[in-house]
Amino acid sequence: MAQGDQEDSQKTQEPTEKRLRDARKRGEVPSSRETGNMMVVLSLFGVAALVVPWMGPRLAETLSALIDGSGQVVVGEGRSGLAALGQLLREVVLSLATILAPLFLLILAGGVFGVLIQGETVAALDRVKPKLSKLSPVQGLKRLFSANTLVEFGKSLVKVLVVGGLAIWVTLWAVESIWEAPGFIPENLPGYLILAARRLLLAAAVFLVPVAVVDILWQRFQWRQKLMMTVKEVRDEMKEAEGDPHIKARRAAIRRRRARQRAAAAVPTASVILTNPTHYAVALRYEKGSDEAPVCVAKGADLMARRIREIAFEHEVPIVENKPLARMLYDRVEIDQMVPMQHWQVVAEIISFVLDLKANRNRKPPEGSVLRTSPD
Repeated sequence: MAQGDQEDSQKTQEPTEKRLRDARKRGEVPSSRETGNMMVVLSLFGVAALVVPWMGPRLAETLSALIDGSGQVVVGEGRSGLAALGQLLREVVLSLATILAPLFLLILAGGVFGVLIQGETVAALDRVKPKLSKLSPVQGLKRLFSANTLVEFGKSLVKVLVVGGLAIWVTLWAVESIWEAPGFIPENLPGYLILAARRLLLAAAVFLVPVAVVDILWQRFQWRQKLMMTVKEVRDEMKEAEGDPHIKARRAAIRRRRARQRAAAAVPTASVILTNPTHYAVALRYEKGSDEAPVCVAKGADLMARRIREIAFEHEVPIVENKPLARMLYDRVEIDQMVPMQHWQVVAEIISFVLDLKANRNRKPPEGSVLRTSPD
């Protein structure tokens, strides 16, 4: 198996949003030629059905007036003669532009609509930049014998056969109609030709509409298949977006180690440890004369909370269980910050209880609080 085929077989992952977004920035979006062909045929049918009946008599009138009056135009010598000729040409060009404007506008509208109905339209400079890969014979042979080329060849062959058959059918119908028409005169020929053109364009449009729909779906499928990714590419993209998981894990380990070191130094200085009882732990310090209000010196959740309780037990720092207060302070107070004023009264009661314990005074803990005698 060739290396390119082996790489394609390994692309089993759907393209990520970043890959799709980068492809759109490069101008790589699904584009169907059949949609453009369909809109050209529909535009021509609109011209034959709507514009030509209105445009034909006016165009004939303008040109016939020009031809009839050609012998009466006097072109003199000098600037006056050139001015008269210029005036005549301007009038003719303006008349023709007015008559032919709906024709060009209808064709232009058909082309724009054919682009818009495909869903995604982008303008990217990368599409027009010269690339050496487009000049490579090897890449040219790959494109020549690719599945997309075979599909395009099959579509073209079917279109030629079907449209050719429709053209033969319409031509036979037109010839038969002319042959069987009673009292046919040459002046009636343009009408037969326009009617035959309408029928041919309408039949071709009816055939090309499903072809365009199928081609749009095929192009979208091919576009998505081209952007499929390997597992390694997905992992590399995740690393670029979120960082290397190994480095992130190492940084998290460093942060945990530093937090443990900081807790080991700060918890022994605390006056009390508030717990939830096992999920959260908040170490508060209050020293008269130096602290205006209780200060959070350490806090942690789960394993870190357990470590704080163990250090407090080792250094005989009182541990008080107060579930709502511990959770509230854990969420709202950062390390080295004072307890908010609205919680001063509750915290003051707990610290007073702890100070009374140290002074060997018998006192019940504040309402909602429980004195813990072990780290667990």
